[in-house]
Amino acid sequence: MRRAPFFGARCLPPRLRVAHHGVAGVDLLSLRTADGPLRIGEIADRMQVVGPHVTRQVQALEKRGLVRRVADPHDRRASLIEPTEAGAEGANRYVASLLAWFTEALTDWPPQDRDDLARLLARLVDDVTVRPARFDEYGEG
Repeated sequence: MRRAPFFGARCLPPRLRVAHHGVAGVDLLSLRTADGPLRIGEIADRMQVVGPHVTRQVQALEKRGLVRRVADPHDRRASLIEPTEAGAEGANRYVASLLAWFTEALTDWPPQDRDDLARLLARLVDDVTVRPARFDEYGEG
C-alpha cells in the first residue's frame, strides 16, 4: 500500500499558514460551525484534546479579541466560549482561502479524479468519525 504524505499546515502555501496561525489556537472553525457557544469541554472533545490545552488557547484568543466568554444559562458556574465578530471573520477568511487554494489545486484534475477524491474523503471522514466511538465502546480510548 502506498503511504500518503503527511498533510498538515506545512503543506499549505505560506499565506494560508499565516492566515491559519493568525486565527487558530483553539479551533475557531469548531466554534464557527457550532449552533451556539460551547463549553471548554465541548471544544476539547471536538478537537480531541484535553481541557487544559483548550483553556490556555482560549485565554490567548481572548487577549487577541477573537473569542469571548458568555454566561451559561443552564449553569451559573460555567461559561461558554463564542467567537467575537473579529474571530468569526478571521475563521471565515481562513475557510475561504483554504477552499480557494484547494479549488485551484484541483483545477486541472479530470472530473473522474475529483469525484474519486470526494468519494474517498467522505469514506475517510466516516471511518475516522466512527473509530473513536468504537474505542470508547470497547474501553480502549
